[in-house]
Order: sequence, then C-alpha cells, then structure tokens
Amino acid sequence: MRISERIVLVCVLTSGLIAPAAAFDGKADVDNGAVRAIEVDRVPRGTLTATPLAPPTATAVAPARQGLIPPAPIPGVSGSRPLDLSRKPPPGDAFRSGTQALQAGDTTRGVTALEYAAANGHAAAQWKLGRMYADGDGVGRDDLRAFEYFRGIADAHADDVPGTAQARFVASAFVALGIYYLDGIAGSIKADPARAREMFHYAASYFADPDAQYHLGRLYLSGRGAVKDPKQAARWFGLAANKGHPQAQALLGSMLFKGEQVPRQAARGLMWLTLASDAGAPDKWIRDLHDAAFKQATDDERQLALLFLERRLNDRRY
Repeated sequence: MRISERIVLVCVLTSGLIAPAAAFDGKADVDNGAVRAIEVDRVPRGTLTATPLAPPTATAVAPARQGLIPPAPIPGVSGSRPLDLSRKPPPGDAFRSGTQALQAGDTTRGVTALEYAAANGHAAAQWKLGRMYADGDGVGRDDLRAFEYFRGIADAHADDVPGTAQARFVASAFVALGIYYLDGIAGSIKADPARAREMFHYAASYFADPDAQYHLGRLYLSGRGAVKDPKQAARWFGLAANKGHPQAQALLGSMLFKGEQVPRQAARGLMWLTLASDAGAPDKWIRDLHDAAFKQATDDERQLALLFLERRLNDRRY
C-alpha cells in the first residue's frame, strides 16, 4: 500500500474520533483510543493567596519553523571496531559499527557503515543519515538527500506497529517530511502545506507522535495547509502537551490563559506555561509567554495554577 493510500485510510478512520469533537468545553479528549476528560477551572473567588511560580517580563510568539524532538535513543555500544563491509555483514552489525565509529570521531567510516546499513533497509540507519544531512552534522548539509532518506523510511515502514522503538523513528521521519513539504526545498521540492498536513496527521493519528501532534496543531492554528480551526489546534496541542512536549504545552497554555477562541482557563493555562518553561532549557519565546502570563495573572490564578501543577506532578509519580 502506497503512503498516500495509507494516509487516506488513517484520515478516514480517525476523522470520527478527532474532527467532530468540540474542544476544551468539558467534553472528552481522544488519543489513540484513550478517553480523557478536560477539566475546567473552578475555585471560589477570594479564597486563595499567591505563591510565585516564576519571574515576569514580556511576550513572544512561536518560531515559524520548529526543530524536531529526537525519537528513541539510537542504540550503541562502547568501543569501536572496524567492520569489513565487503563480507556483506548483517545491516544491524553495520549500523552498530557505524554508530561506534561516529562516537569515536571517525565520520568517514561511520557514514560508510551507516550507508551500507541504510541501503539494506535498516530504518534507524536511514533516520540517522537523514538527520545528519538535514542538520549538517559531520557531513555537508543536503536537504534533498535527507528528504530521500526520510521518504524511504515512510514508504517502507508506514505500517509498523505503533509503540515500538522503530515506530518512533518512522513517526519522526513523517514529521521531517511534513516540515520539508511545509517550506519546500529550493530547486527540488515545491512547498505543499496540504501535503505537510497529511504527513503530520498520519504520524499524529496512527503513531500518536507528540511532535506530529504539535506541528499539526500549529497548522490548524495558522490555517496553513488546513482550514483554520483553533479548537482543533488546542486539541492536538493538548494531546502533545500531556506527553510532555514543551512547545505544545506553551502554545496550549497561552491559548487557555488568554482565552483565544477557546474558553478562558487562566490558571490551567499558567500551569501549562510553567511546565513548558521549566522543561530543561526552554526556548526564549516560551519563557517570554510564561513571564507575560505570570505578570498578568491574579493572585488567585497563580495559586490555582500552583495547585494544578502540584496535582499533576503528584499524579505522575504513581
């Protein structure tokens, strides 16, 4: 089955789950068959005192092109030993040898081994080479070559079972293709936002990939490649946010805090912005959104946000 046929099938199967549902109105949320209620802020006014969550300053917007969150760690082992590719070793052995060589700083031998593994259908090797050429990591940047590696993964592995380690590489390849289709590649791939939406939707629906869900939400928020639908955007951001995606948490939090075309839930929005801002080394635009919201929030909203945050963190411990 071709990629386009698989995408159409998944869109048909998932449209009944996602598209008709109202967003952030207390109704159910759906992610890969799991149903989760969306809570609404409720608190008696005047009963709370403020507890600072973080310092305030200004606002910002998300960048137009967001980098990928890496999928599953690429397995490797310590040490490095040459592998005789003329003896036609198994692709997995070539992949391990290639990653060892890269770790040892031998880029030429590493790329040669990965290319052998990729040519013999090793998805992780194809993904690694795709990312190297997309990022110019140890090799000259070559977006078209990266695109071809990612397309090869999508063509061969679109039906992989979701939830496996390899499926995470496949989902990431679909996201990479979506990003390339969104902006195009000069002189080779024409920008096609509608095709980008198909790539994101497939990975977001079939693989429940948070990066794809985030990028799909951005398309619905901007109306690029899809009919503008902030409620759908909030739903996709919510699915990714619940998986710990900081950028999705930030945009969802901003929408809820401001009440931008979704019912305003300032405390819950501030909670999501706090989670996003505290995620390692957040992007500046995330910190700016959080700091602006914190500055505008009332004492009650800040305290309620802290309660939501404590409840969420406690629930995740068990």
